[in-house]
Amino acid sequence: MTKYILALVLSAGIISPALADFYIVRGPDKKCKVVETRPTDKTVVVIGDKAYVSKAEAEKQVTIVCK
Repeated sequence: MTKYILALVLSAGIISPALADFYIVRGPDKKCKVVETRPTDKTVVVIGDKAYVSKAEAEKQVTIVCK
């Protein structure tokens, strides 16, 4: 039984980051916004290292992390 629980926890830990796909970014104009994919453009900076599961959660955090 413990073996199955451990396998479930490990698989959930691996899959969870793949489900989180909203990021707070700051562009060259110094304004923050929420995007769906992690940017590859060097002029756009991801604020923090957290990815958000829902867009609403990310938009709520924009007011806190982008002052």
